[in-house]
Amino acid sequence: MKSLILLLGFVLAASSAHAANNPTEAAPAGLEKAIFAGGCFWCMEHEFDGVSGVVSATSGYIGGRVANPTYEQVVAGATGHAEAVEVLFDPKKISYVDLLKIFWRNIDPTVKDQQFCDRGNQYRSGIFYVNAVQGKAADAFKQSLLDSGKFKDGLYTEITPASVFFMAEEYHQNYAEKNPVRYGYYRRSCGRDARLREIWGAPVEKS
Repeated sequence: MKSLILLLGFVLAASSAHAANNPTEAAPAGLEKAIFAGGCFWCMEHEFDGVSGVVSATSGYIGGRVANPTYEQVVAGATGHAEAVEVLFDPKKISYVDLLKIFWRNIDPTVKDQQFCDRGNQYRSGIFYVNAVQGKAADAFKQSLLDSGKFKDGLYTEITPASVFFMAEEYHQNYAEKNPVRYGYYRRSCGRDARLREIWGAPVEKS
């Protein structure tokens, strides 16, 4: 769906230069990193932007097998990367578990290699933990969802150690704010919010 929108001219051509970031490296003093994949990174980034305690949310690519992937390569499924967001946060203001709550509430974990209208391994849902504490918290949260009995057919969201995170091209950053009409059209036509209500109920206000 996103590739169709781009082909229709909804996104202007831009430089493909983007930076790599090793998520296991220390964040700035007093801050921590978290990385989540939930399909379209425009949508996932938007859910973390403006949340109290979140310093920044950056769209990018993770979990693939080539260096410096371009959007065109990733969206074609040629690199093994997932579209993802790297969240820089202040743990004194928001916990990692609180970020997990936001993440799960904004994905459909019942499908494999797909999120809403976007299909392919590049749109898989996943949690990429940067340390053992995050990994245990992510496993425990997923298990609590399974234990709830709500997801009798299982959950397809992967939980794996973080690898190199590649920042996406600049025109993808803050896409919802820079292109509200195009973003709104994509989100509605993809059926994202309708499906999220089916799974999780009414959306939660950002804090």
